[in-house]
Amino acid sequence: METTAEYYCAYCGENNLTFVDLSVGAQQSYVEDCQVCCHPNILYVRVDEDTLDVEIDSEYEG
Repeated sequence: METTAEYYCAYCGENNLTFVDLSVGAQQSYVEDCQVCCHPNILYVRVDEDTLDVEIDSEYEG
């Protein structure tokens, strides 16, 4: 099951939309390039398993 969530790029601060695979688990992390500036962001994803609410923190890769 997939959903979308937003995060702010750690480099340029722009809002981005990403797909989150809810079947992976309640805590996950992966690298995704910003859709605006193309810099890689490490995304830390937390999913509330009861409500399926998604929260994402991002930080610079490297």
